[in-house]
Amino acid sequence: MTRITSKRQVTIPKAIADRYNIREGDDLAFLVAGDAIYILPVRSRTKERPMIERLANFDAATKRQLTRQRRSASRRVKLKRTR
Repeated sequence: MTRITSKRQVTIPKAIADRYNIREGDDLAFLVAGDAIYILPVRSRTKERPMIERLANFDAATKRQLTRQRRSASRRVKLKRTR
């Protein structure tokens, strides 16, 4: 586990940095997907792009599903009131 500093900095554990070959000065991309945050080392734009698109598509699909569920729930409530 790691903790955020007052400057919002995070230390990457050595085992993870070694495993993914993350070195001082490397760029990292922070991607949000629902309630999760993915941290990806930026190796090249072409390799990173498909992951970003998949996560963006997943996030959009999750939002659409939540909207459908809310609409469905509000319709059920309206039907109960009219009966």
